[in-house]
Amino acid sequence: MVYCRNTSGQYGKATVEGYYQKLSTAFVELTKQASCSGDDQRTLKVDCANGIGALKLSEMKHYFSQGLSVQLFNDGTKGKLNHLCGADFVKSHQKPPQGIEMKSNERCCSFDGDADRIIYYYHDADGQFHLVDGDKIAALISSFLKEPLLEIGDSLSLGVVQTAYANGSSTRYLEEVMKVPVYCTKTGVKHLHHKAQEFDIGVYFEANGHGTVLFSKAAEMKIKQLAKELEEDKKRKAAKMLENVIDLFNQVADRQVIGTTDAERQAVKPPGLQEAINELVKKYRLSRAFVRPSGTEDIVRVYAEADSQIS
Repeated sequence: MVYCRNTSGQYGKATVEGYYQKLSTAFVELTKQASCSGDDQRTLKVDCANGIGALKLSEMKHYFSQGLSVQLFNDGTKGKLNHLCGADFVKSHQKPPQGIEMKSNERCCSFDGDADRIIYYYHDADGQFHLVDGDKIAALISSFLKEPLLEIGDSLSLGVVQTAYANGSSTRYLEEVMKVPVYCTKTGVKHLHHKAQEFDIGVYFEANGHGTVLFSKAAEMKIKQLAKELEEDKKRKAAKMLENVIDLFNQVADRQVIGTTDAERQAVKPPGLQEAINELVKKYRLSRAFVRPSGTEDIVRVYAEADSQIS
């Protein structure tokens, strides 16, 4: 919502409904464009880990009912947060969460409690459990992106960023089969994110299901331009697919541009930020404000207070 406001609505509508509409429209369009096997009416069983994701997904699922039928489990009506369910439980125990009955080849996934991680899994025809963790998700996304990139024929760079804890077979598959460059960083999303920003399109996922795809501003503009200008059907379709992929991923700018001192109450970088805050604070009685990079998410936290709420 902050990004929508800061771009004067170019990124989307600054409401919860606007968020649902943006993601669901891109998803439904993408399912129409992408060639895939299986049933026309796709179904997905979602383990919400008895967390916050259930509340929002129950509101959101109606928006993409055209392309996907979503069934919610462990939705918080009973059971405890992450108890015998959730992404971490599924990955650690290599088995489905409590509360989901799985038939063979049904698509299933699990969030973690605050819904910023996702793990997929299924049973094959022999009842064998198969996990699709972050390493496999990164490989699937990269192979999906490579096809339209080759079709449009533009020299946009695609790179995958992993940590040393990534599955070695996934690294070999990406490098040797997909011919996608793979880079290794220290553990932690902030290191993965920073490296992914060096590419036109950077893919990163930790094995635990935490990750995203980043598109540089230049790549985003180029793709949108090609989607409008290209006359050749195949190329235009590929550009439009990439355009929908951009809208489907939540891209966040690097929080590490903010540096602080004095117990995180003074900003030392970027230059001029603290001076601008000081000027604003002077205008209000008994006021103070400070910004800091979040320790857990790729966002910047803002604190502000004054004698009254009247601006």
